[in-house]
Amino acid sequence: MATTAALWGELLTAEEVAYTTVVPPREPRLTAIPSDLHPRLVEALRARGVDQLYEHQVEALEAARRGANVIVSTGTASGKTLAFNLPVLDALATDPKQRTLYLYPTKALAQDQARSLAEFKLPRLRSAIYDGDTPSEQRWQIRKWANLILTNPDMLNVGLLPHHDRWGDVLQNLRYVVVDEAHVYRGVFGSHVANVLRRLRRAAAIYGAEPQFLLASATIANPGQQARALLGVDATVVDADAAPQAERTILLWNPPLLDAELGVRASALGDGSRILAELVSHGLRTICFTKSRKAAELVHRFTCERVPELAGRLSPYRAGYTPSQRREIERRLVEGELLGVTATDALELGIDVGTLDCALTIGFPGTVASLRQRWGRAGRQTAGLAVLVASEDALDQFFMREPEALLERRVEAAILDGTNPRVLDGHVRAAAFEAPLDDADREILGDAALERAEVLANAGDLRRSNGSYVWAGRDYPAARLSLRSSTPDAVAIVDATTGAILGVVEQERAHSTVHEGAIYLHLGESYRVIALDLENRTAVVEPFSGDYYTQAKKETMTAIEAVELSGRRLGLEASFGQVSVTEQVVGYQKRSIRDGEQIDLVTLDLPPTTFETEAVWYLPEPEMLEGLEREPRLLGTLHAAEHAMIAVLPLWAMCDRWDIGGLSTNIHFQTGRPTIFVYDGHPGGIGLTRRGYDAFEGWAGDTEKLVGACPCERGCPSCIQSPKCGNLNEPLDKAGALTLLRRMLAA
Repeated sequence: MATTAALWGELLTAEEVAYTTVVPPREPRLTAIPSDLHPRLVEALRARGVDQLYEHQVEALEAARRGANVIVSTGTASGKTLAFNLPVLDALATDPKQRTLYLYPTKALAQDQARSLAEFKLPRLRSAIYDGDTPSEQRWQIRKWANLILTNPDMLNVGLLPHHDRWGDVLQNLRYVVVDEAHVYRGVFGSHVANVLRRLRRAAAIYGAEPQFLLASATIANPGQQARALLGVDATVVDADAAPQAERTILLWNPPLLDAELGVRASALGDGSRILAELVSHGLRTICFTKSRKAAELVHRFTCERVPELAGRLSPYRAGYTPSQRREIERRLVEGELLGVTATDALELGIDVGTLDCALTIGFPGTVASLRQRWGRAGRQTAGLAVLVASEDALDQFFMREPEALLERRVEAAILDGTNPRVLDGHVRAAAFEAPLDDADREILGDAALERAEVLANAGDLRRSNGSYVWAGRDYPAARLSLRSSTPDAVAIVDATTGAILGVVEQERAHSTVHEGAIYLHLGESYRVIALDLENRTAVVEPFSGDYYTQAKKETMTAIEAVELSGRRLGLEASFGQVSVTEQVVGYQKRSIRDGEQIDLVTLDLPPTTFETEAVWYLPEPEMLEGLEREPRLLGTLHAAEHAMIAVLPLWAMCDRWDIGGLSTNIHFQTGRPTIFVYDGHPGGIGLTRRGYDAFEGWAGDTEKLVGACPCERGCPSCIQSPKCGNLNEPLDKAGALTLLRRMLAA
């Protein structure tokens, strides 16, 4: 084979290359197929060319056979799917009356797995997809005859659990529940899914079953903790990846700086399309990930313009296409018809895309785990190339200057909190509807659920009956639950042109995100809010093609409600606990997409909103602020440090900077001193800032590197400016923040 340098052409020596390294190949660790595996399954494996198994696959099989719950946390293309299929298919081949549920976060993944299962051609395997697209007339048939049902958490919540009497045979014979892509279940979504899975365990127990759970996850820092948080029971961790890995060249690409002071760089999309065109013109099969649908379409178009002779072998892939269109693109990719695909994160998860040479990511996707998932798409059998093209975002530029912080960092921990009352209450109501709640349910649902049941009974949502709690309403409460919001009073975002619900936002955040005139982004598409109706909990939007975005201007106050943890960290007092955040949106700014320049400032007259959440806060000592204590420098110093800390927290907790808020003040009314707060942006909190408190020293150290290495003089989007600042990035003092952070670290 040609040398790696020859394969990648001139890319490795381009001026824009910030860093390159080569990850050496890894040999597989193989073992024999267990002799006691069902003969038909062994025959099916051999028909697919599988004569040996990876060691971690056998380890997962043996743990499942011992009756343990299992979480397999290994790299992309390491055979996780076969690891959980083996115990399931072996059990069904032995006793086809047993039932199994497979849970997937997306319909596309369920479709992909259904095709894979069909290829086993096992005569006693009866698999079927049961989701929102399943025709009504087929649903009773699937409940009756399918012994392997592929579905999703949303369908479990509203379609199975409230109607468990229809699912009695399935629940009574439920042997396994497979939860694939378990790392996706984090934050608010993960907190809801944790409660759905506990309700499933409870429903199965009513019918005398205690299913085993088999989870598969990308590599995360805390697989055992994540499994316990999701299930409420322990799981055996299988994380020694025995799969082979081809040599991989990693390339970090930074578009050239056009204006050092403003932090303006050449277009990442333009550079990404240039690299993609270069790779496909060399005959290298490449997948290019972008952050939005619009970006995917633009990069595809730019690439076709660069290599028009290959346009027929290039395609975009994103949400919004029909299932048949997506299946056709997947087929052409697997069979080698396509040379290049430009995709959103829709192709990041475990859909089979065949053998690829290169994986290109435009913009850091938010977590190291996600980036490694994407990079793992290429170079599975032969030498591969993995590229990150940086945007102007603070984390992107941090990694360009500190590549080891990216390449040597442990992947993040998945964070969720199923006991958050704003999440938990809806599931307690749903559980009381499904069966009377009593003290015996503590073992599965947890103490917090029974405590909330008492509160909900006092509020009239539940009523007491013979020592139990039962649902007091007429409807079924699971239908009110949105698994992606931390409050039942979520505002639905409705497209005025189609009537479709694009998403939801917590009512407490509605004023700042979907106020009238706001530009709302959904899957990379822009919409303008034309009406916000809090009484009916709807925000009506229309497609928007203008060249500006909006940024809410708001006044914020934070009050400390309860201190849960406190101590001396980096020479100062740092605390974690419960806070209440009061926000009042007083206007919004229109800013040019092209250069960020202010176009207009529009005033709004909206009432204040208050929500309770979790926060970490710290009080710099007077000597740390020496020379910085005069206004406006003090407030600019604290404000810039707050922004930079928020920008870096996603490195320590799997989240987006939009999940986090902050406040800095020269004198806080409770502490009486300069104080910096960083809080969970979701009402009730979901554990993000607790992770920041636990990793305070490392978090502050990364923040100092971010600010200190940025070449701008006074601050830019690559270090201290925030796209969501309620004060519109005023005042900010980069030098003051850097001085404060360095004094903290020196202490």
